[in-house]
Amino acid sequence: MTGYLYEKDLRQMKFTILTSTRHDEAVRAIAGRLGISDAKLRMVLIRRFDMSLLENLESRWAMGQQHADNGDPVTKELGCELFTRFVPLVDPGVMQSICSETRAMSENGPQEEALARGKARIREAVLS
Repeated sequence: MTGYLYEKDLRQMKFTILTSTRHDEAVRAIAGRLGISDAKLRMVLIRRFDMSLLENLESRWAMGQQHADNGDPVTKELGCELFTRFVPLVDPGVMQSICSETRAMSENGPQEEALARGKARIREAVLS
């Protein structure tokens, strides 16, 4: 008797998707933006995303690059909408907290330091 598909371990199929040419380029770009290794990001994506989200990762990344976070330079630099709506790696509540704190820090001090701290918190949220 064969088992149901949803009971099978799909990690190998997910890895195959992520290592295809266009998806691999998107993974490398996302990892570079987040400041983590490609392998760690692949592990996170395999663990968190379902098959349909992984199959559309490249197009979601491309659309997010064009349409996410227009207007505010702090949210654009952090990718507040990009990493919650287009490539949902961070919980929206957590991201809102990070963006708000980073915006407040950038108003009260050097913007580069505030952005560096915000990016570090986003990296921690993705890897947790």
